[in-house]
Amino acid sequence: MQAGLPSSIAELSRLVRIPSVSWAAFEPQHVNDSADAVADLVNGLSVFESVEVSRATIGDTEVQGKPAVLATRAARNGKPTILLYAHHDVQPPGNDEDWDSAPFEPTVRGDRIYGRGAADDKAGIVTHIAAIRALVETVGADFDLGLALFIEGEEESGSLSFKNFLHQHKEQLSADVIVVADSSNWDVTTPALTVALRGNVAFQLEIRTLAHASHSGMFGGAAPDAMLAAIQLLATLHDGNGSVAVAGLTTRDAETPDYPESQLREEAGLLDGVTAIGTGSILSRIWDQPAITVTGIDAPTVANASNTLSPAVRVRISARIAPGQSATEAYAAMETHLRANAPFGAHLAFEHVELGNPFLVDTSGWAVAEAKTAMTDAWGVTAVETGIGGSIPFISDLVEMFPTAQILVTGVEDPDSRAHSPNESLHLGVFQRAILTETVLLARLNEHR
Repeated sequence: MQAGLPSSIAELSRLVRIPSVSWAAFEPQHVNDSADAVADLVNGLSVFESVEVSRATIGDTEVQGKPAVLATRAARNGKPTILLYAHHDVQPPGNDEDWDSAPFEPTVRGDRIYGRGAADDKAGIVTHIAAIRALVETVGADFDLGLALFIEGEEESGSLSFKNFLHQHKEQLSADVIVVADSSNWDVTTPALTVALRGNVAFQLEIRTLAHASHSGMFGGAAPDAMLAAIQLLATLHDGNGSVAVAGLTTRDAETPDYPESQLREEAGLLDGVTAIGTGSILSRIWDQPAITVTGIDAPTVANASNTLSPAVRVRISARIAPGQSATEAYAAMETHLRANAPFGAHLAFEHVELGNPFLVDTSGWAVAEAKTAMTDAWGVTAVETGIGGSIPFISDLVEMFPTAQILVTGVEDPDSRAHSPNESLHLGVFQRAILTETVLLARLNEHR
């Protein structure tokens, strides 16, 4: 396995160099190029009966989603089929000056490789590729295990065509076990199997108070500007401790491992003197309680500020909801709260709503036991069952489409990977052990009866 690591790093580097941001404001050809590059890697394995780059429509429209790579190999002699998932699209890089090296130029420093998508989730793709290659080297090319590989191209932009893709390729994607390689590990020496995921509710909110901009000196103090209304309204989403203060958002009651505030300070990068928010154990706040973040504001910039009352402000709100609550119910609670607390009679408009349900893994299945055994074999320590504060909303779609499949949520990240942030990175030791874990898992499933 050690001998194959340089090749895997080189394959990952080639993928990272493709700026495959799937957001509408970015060049779509890069996502097309990324899909083609992944398909080339998959074809190079010479184990699949079918490899294709495919798209599905978004919702009830005729608009095509981003390209995904789908490869299949039928099971033989009664062996199970395993579906391996990852995604080849990435988050926008943000400001280049916030990176210590260019975001799309993979750079090894110490025991980490840096670059947008190096961890989330192009390392997941290469982990699948390397594990399949190692399986062939171990048991030969004539193995009986059924394989399906699904590398999505729009996970970072909401998986808008995901449901239609599942319907379009239901037979090809049907599997006994589904591995979603898009999560994290406890640390760089301890593997984790993710068993709880928060859901997500995201939307754009416009707060409007005036028909047009007006002179702040002429009318300020009497006419309410939209910025003032926005500040007051957004402040109602949290209480004085920073806990979510929206009636109707629920909390899951569950035990959590020890995770001191000092670890939060280090991993999240809290500045000296800045305190943590919320109540309860740190991990309950991250795994089992709702969280609301204002992730963007459209308003006059400081450089373009003039002495005017802003007629409207637009914000992007991203909420994480606890396992056990539906995204539809959570969105209704948030909309009700915002409308009830709009100051000065401000007009509110809600647009671009994205909903994703939370997920709890059934840990009683044989595949979970096999995965944890494979992790222990590869890492040399017992795997930890963890929750994740982030969301993978399409998992609920997989469960709905394939209710008998066992879901395994694994990953190649660690707490310092900084996915979605500047200086995203992959720990090379974790990468190697993730590949070994999946290789062992595939070999064990190939022997499963």
